[in-house]
Amino acid sequence: MARAESSAGSPKGFDEQMAALDALKGIELDAAGIGLIKKMLSNRSNYLVGKAARLAEDNELRELIPELLAAYARFFEDAVKSDPQCWAKNALSKALPKLGCRDKDVYLRGLTFHQWEPVWGGRSDTAGTLRGNCALALVTCEGLITPDLLVLLLEPLTDADKSVRVEAVRALAALGEPAVPVLRLRMLVPGPEPEEVQAMCFQALLAIEREDAVSFVARFLEAGDDSAAEAAFALAGTHLPAALEVLIQNQKSVSDPWMMGVLLSAIALTRLPESMDFLIGLIEQEAREAETAIEAMAQLEPNNELRARIAKAVDDAGSPRLKRAFERHVLKLE
Repeated sequence: MARAESSAGSPKGFDEQMAALDALKGIELDAAGIGLIKKMLSNRSNYLVGKAARLAEDNELRELIPELLAAYARFFEDAVKSDPQCWAKNALSKALPKLGCRDKDVYLRGLTFHQWEPVWGGRSDTAGTLRGNCALALVTCEGLITPDLLVLLLEPLTDADKSVRVEAVRALAALGEPAVPVLRLRMLVPGPEPEEVQAMCFQALLAIEREDAVSFVARFLEAGDDSAAEAAFALAGTHLPAALEVLIQNQKSVSDPWMMGVLLSAIALTRLPESMDFLIGLIEQEAREAETAIEAMAQLEPNNELRARIAKAVDDAGSPRLKRAFERHVLKLE
């Protein structure tokens, strides 16, 4: 790893300061380099402070926590002018927990903070990333018991910004079993929810409860929409036999071609021997969904053994349409 060289003097203009910080990326820092980062944390430019904070995080400069905290507090003052787009606060709220800051008050300040900035036709809240970072950081803080955290995370879990809701789910997942009722309730509340949030909720529940969550998540397969797809892929990601069973059961009752493709892809992604047997069986039976089964297995980039099994099933079936599907999806991988 290259070592930073000491500079004769401090960079003055913005461009020079930015170039000096960029020069510190990916190298072993000497005292001069650390000193420059420390100095830049007191800069008026929120952009330069954000870059300095990322360098402090990347280089694990825990000794700069006091400077990071001072900068963090400073950019809450007259925030729209001092920190447009929250560049500084976003970087600082990410660096501080990574460097070991466990002061809950630091993150409580950002958890409910909104920064409304003028945009064409109105105003936009630019503090979503800040709130999400603080939600995650609170889970690691001292002086907060789990019931307190569950209450604190309710607001970000219903935030208007979907990225905040995603981070709130991540934070709840870190709490483990006590968060299950909250996560289940979030999924049972009527109304549309972005795919990213649904996927994170399903994954969190399955990670915490394992088999006990399979039947709950499987209920969302019935909708046959984007939420059903997220449920299917979350189930597949568990690689559990119970998850494979519910995917197969739902596949047998589906008529919509799109949802059929989703379920067969999810079945393949379980990567269980039984899932390959089931998909090969569809080919051997020349089932109407056999072409989709071939495509689903091809997406796994099958090894030589599975590829040979698919080829034999296609040859035994003797179907021109299945041979074309095999050539289109499997042979192109060679």
